[in-house]
Parts: sequence; structure tokens; C-alpha cells
Amino acid sequence: MATSNGTSTGGTGGARLEQKLGLIDVYAICTGAMFASGFFLLPGIAAANAGPAVILAYAISSLLMVPAMYSIAELSSAMPRAAGTYFFIHRSLGPMAGTVGGLGAWVVLIAKSAFALVGMGAYLGLVFNVPVRPLAIALTVAFALLNIFGAKETARLQVWLVVTLVAVMVFFIAVGAFEVVRGDPTVVRGGFEPFLPFGVDGLIGTIGLVFISYAGLTKVSSAAEEIRDLDRNLPLGMILALATVGVIYTAGVAILVAVIPEQELWEDLTPVATAGDAVFGWLPGPIGVGLVVIAAVTAFASTGNAGILTASRYPLAMARDRLLWSGFDRLGRFGTPVLAVVVTSALMIVAIVFLDVERLASLGSSFLLLLFALINLSVIVMRESRTSSYAPGYRSPLYPWMQIIGVVTTFGLIFTLGTFYVVFVVVIVVLAVLWYRFYVRGRVTHRAAMFGLFRRLGEQHDDGVDEELWGILQERGVDTDDPFDELLARAIVLDIEGKVSQDEILRRVAIRIRGRLEQPMHDLDDGLSAAASRAVVPDGAPAVVHDLLRHDLSRPLIVLVRARRGVRIAGGRRFPGSTTPQDAGAEGPRTQALLFLLSPEGRLTEHLRRLAQLVTTVEQETFEDQWRRAHDEQALLETMLRDERYAAVTVGAAGAPGAFADKRLKELDLPGNLLVALVRRGDRTIVPDGNTMLRPGDRITVIGTPGEVNELCGPASDGGSS
Repeated sequence: MATSNGTSTGGTGGARLEQKLGLIDVYAICTGAMFASGFFLLPGIAAANAGPAVILAYAISSLLMVPAMYSIAELSSAMPRAAGTYFFIHRSLGPMAGTVGGLGAWVVLIAKSAFALVGMGAYLGLVFNVPVRPLAIALTVAFALLNIFGAKETARLQVWLVVTLVAVMVFFIAVGAFEVVRGDPTVVRGGFEPFLPFGVDGLIGTIGLVFISYAGLTKVSSAAEEIRDLDRNLPLGMILALATVGVIYTAGVAILVAVIPEQELWEDLTPVATAGDAVFGWLPGPIGVGLVVIAAVTAFASTGNAGILTASRYPLAMARDRLLWSGFDRLGRFGTPVLAVVVTSALMIVAIVFLDVERLASLGSSFLLLLFALINLSVIVMRESRTSSYAPGYRSPLYPWMQIIGVVTTFGLIFTLGTFYVVFVVVIVVLAVLWYRFYVRGRVTHRAAMFGLFRRLGEQHDDGVDEELWGILQERGVDTDDPFDELLARAIVLDIEGKVSQDEILRRVAIRIRGRLEQPMHDLDDGLSAAASRAVVPDGAPAVVHDLLRHDLSRPLIVLVRARRGVRIAGGRRFPGSTTPQDAGAEGPRTQALLFLLSPEGRLTEHLRRLAQLVTTVEQETFEDQWRRAHDEQALLETMLRDERYAAVTVGAAGAPGAFADKRLKELDLPGNLLVALVRRGDRTIVPDGNTMLRPGDRITVIGTPGEVNELCGPASDGGSS
């Protein structure tokens, strides 16, 4: 179970990374990771295989990346963890598949990042006489230090690199398009005829080759744990990045084909520089080539920088699961995985010095195709296993066809690359399986959502993934824009004095719900009884939390019940969907706190996150004592509110609230969206509306952002956040 401090046990232990990355950071990481050899080195090689149809190959490849993009977005919103690709495969398909995906992806990312930094030399050599490998090593060390100082600092550099890159590329395409339309034969020396000189087979093989140009899009999932407002920023940033790069790649390659003669393009290792020299010929001196070199350098630098950021998260995540040495799990003083960054960078330097990184990165691309197939398969497994705590805030459209197309196309593209590439993939898989067999198998538990699918087929089940996802839900809590506190403020509160049974409480709850909603709510009693049998009983049983989805609800509702003399609970689970009842003795636990969450059907993600927030609240060490000592219904409700987001003030007391006396709520000038949730007048609790008149001595509960609460109450409030 997740604890209140935001950490989690069960397979994902270790310190958590801070959420510092926003939408612009996500966009920059995705865009920068896609720009490098795919555009500045690869077009000539690709054109030699497809001719002018290479333009179509780049366009089709961008579309084939869409299923993986949507699958990554969904899985990341449900499981925001470092080294996302590895984590998703491990939790859906099991530790052996996770070992293959994790080790393979780490090696491939190291190779591709090293190649990106070496690739800078080909373009810098057009302007400066620089030693390529020493420069690549120096850049590796510089980016490693930057990654150690923090992901936000790394992302800030990434933003500037990407802004520079995109600006130059847009300028290149605009000027190039003008020259192509103008048709100056001194500039436009290529052509588009014949469009398919090597037939459809050549086009299909080239699609597999250039598809990897977009593979960097999904690297950002490795940093999902560090992204703010993940459900919005991750999918939106990925969509914007793919659209940007897809257009620039397709339009840019079209310029190359039009400007560079066919045979020259096929043999050109710096085709963008060649085209830039032609389309920017009107600029004085070497400015045209200089602009292209700037774009290339920023592209390779951003890929190398993003590569270290994302690749270093793989040993971190695998160490959390005992697939690698636990030392990789430790975070340094800046909240970054220092050892993982250092080892990743050191392996990059080894590759730069001793290996043919261009060949290794090219071979590694075939393994990434396998990973994309597994990622799409993971979404199918997670959904079809019906893991109760799988609650993605973003769901892929067109499920399952989107994922089926993704599995078939990406796996099929491996075989279009040639036998040697297929053999390389097999070798990586075999080595990873051997590592699992001799190092991992005895150290890990076999947890995977795949077992949920087996359960549906009557074979076996493992609560591990379900419990871990429940811990993630508790850790994340409700979204920042979720009106959870307002929902709590409108809760129905029952404070029962005498002896009472569980059945009697359920009956009273049903009556109060029908009265509040003013509708019959057919089968509500049966629904509440079913909810009681599967209720969540948090560790220590300070409370029991029930949840129920209803087709006849238009908005969620919370009911809080205090049974002062306690009530014996029958049934209950450790977390939603658990097959293991709470270990509380033959008669069940006895508790004073019973919480009910009712939500409309079709809103499962929001329902589960609110349920997790309720459970997290009652697991606080101070909850039980505060709940017992609450002197009225309003105090019971305030026990549930987050301290920094509410305050209880007395009308007529010193300070700003003193001006509230004898005014209606709609007449008050409250900061921002501050809400007066409850009014306590004598022995009565009033749920107010705009016409409620406040009287001196009324005790009101206000909720809002911490800043709004402090602005209203300052040091004068008599409770809450003040």
C-alpha cells in the first residue's frame, strides 16, 4: 500500500523523482529526440532505396508512429514511472519481458545517443577542423553533468535547442519551397520522376528504415514520473511534436529531392548542408551552410541530451524491481539518479571510443520496432486483464484496432530491414533472457497484468500489479483541477450516537442519498450492500471506504458516517479488486468511520482517483484521533479536507471575516474561486447557497487554493490552513 508521504512499496521502492517538467518541456524532449540522423544523415541512404518516393516513406512512417504514441500516452497516464517503456512491458507482460525490454532499450538508447554526438562531427567538419570523437566524449561529459544537476535544467536547455532547430528548419523549408516553385535550374537540379524507380518493395523497405527517425517520440515516457499535469501535458506534447517533426521531415526531404541530383543525393552524408548551400546561395559568405550546421548541431545535441536523460532512467527503474544492482536506485542531492547517469554516460564513451556507433545505432533501431510492438500489446493486456486499479487519465482512441495495427505494422517492419537486423534482435532477446534466467528470476516476484487475463481464462491470478497500481493512484491523488474538496464540502454527513449495525447504517445512508437527490434510486440498497462486501479496509482499519458506480447519477456524491459506538464490518478488501480479504479476524474489524463514494458510470478514472484520495486521507496517522474528537458534523467534514485548502472562520471575529455579518453569500467579495462550503449556526449545520444570510457567531468552512484561503483568513482564522 502507498503511504501518505507519497512513497510506495512493492516493487517500486526508492525515492521518487520530482514533477518539474511542463508541456513545453515534454514537447522539447519529444521533438529534440526525433531530430538527428533521421533527417541530417539518413535521407540520402533512404533515397538510394526508394528514389523520390522517400518523401512518401517519411510521411507514412509518421502515421505508423501514431498507435505507439497513443499507447505510450495511455500507459504513462496510468503508470507514471521512470523508464516508462520498460515499466509498462514489465507490469503488463511480466518480468522476463521486462528484462528483455529494459536491457535492450537501455543498450539501444546508449548507442543512438552516442551516435548522435558523433554525428555532430560530420557537420561541424564543414566549418571547423575538430576531432570528432574527443568532441563527442566532451559533450557526453557535459550533458551528464547537466543531467545530474536536474531534469528541469536539462529540459530548459532542451527547449532552447529545439527552438533554435525548428526556427532554422522552418526557414530552410520556406526558402527551399520558394526556390522549387520558382524553378531556378541553378538551384533545382533534382526531380520527382520517376517517383517509384525501385517499385513498391523499395518503398516498403524504406518505410522500415526511416520509421526509426520518429522513434525518439516515445523517449519522454522515461521521464513520465517527472511531468506535471501528466494526463494533459504528455499526450498533447507528443501530438504537437509528432505533427511538427512529421511536417518538417516530409517537406524537408521533398526539398532535398528537388534540389540535389539523384546520384549525388544517394551518396551524400550531409544532404541538408548540400541543399542549404543551394537554397541559401543568396546569403553572403558561408551563412547558408552555417545555418544548416547550427540546425544540425542543435539536433544532434538535443538528441544526445535527451538520450542521457531518458536512458539513465532504465537502470533506475530496473534497480527498483531488482533486475539490476540496487545502487542504481539511489538519488543524489539534486533529486536525480546520479549513478545511473554516470554509468550510462560512461558506456556511451566506451561506445564512442571502441565501437562503430553508426552501425550499432542502425541495428538497434530494429530492436526499437520490437519494443513498439510490445507497447501496443501492453495496452491490450492491461485493458483485457481488467485490472481494477488501472485508471489511465488519458485513453487511446479507436481501441483495440489502433493497438492491433500498431503491433502488426511495427513487428512486420522488422522483417523489411533484412536478415541481419532480425538476427540482431534475436541476439539481444537471447542475452536478456539469459540475464533473467541466471540473475533476475530468483530475486523478483512474478507480477504482471497478464495474470489478470489468465484469471479471466480460469488459470491464475496475481494481485501484485493491481496493488502496485493502487499505490500509484494513492501517490498521485486527484488532479489539480479536480473539484475534490468541493465534492467533500457537499458531502452528506451522518453522526450516529447509539448502537447500530452495519445493515442499519446502509439503510440510513440509502435514505439520505434519496432525500438529497430527490429521486427513487432503484436498487440502491442492494448496490450499497454489494459495496459493503468489497469495501476497502485500509491498514489498521481506522475507516472503511465503500465505492459504487451508478447509471442514475449525474455527478459524484460522498457520504461520511460516524458510528460513535463503533460497528462491526463484514467483508472488505485491502484495495479495490483484491482477491485477498483484509486480515481482520473472523468477525471483521470494528470502526467508527464509514465513507461512501458514489460516481456516475463511465467515469471510472476519476472515480478511482477520488477513491484513492479518500483512502489516503484516512490512512493519515492523525485521522482516527481527529475523527473521534470531532464535536459536530462540520468538524467531521473538516477532518477529511486537506489542511492547506480549507479554513474554519467565525463571522464577526477580528479581521476580514468580520465584514461578513448580516450579508448574503452572493454579496461577499471572496478571493478567486473561494467557496463557502458549510455554515454552522448553533446546533445546526447549513449547506449554503447564494441567498444564505450570515449571522454573527456563524462558523463557516471555506475551501479554495492555499493562496485564496490565506488571502481571506490570514492569521485570523480559527482553523484549517491558517
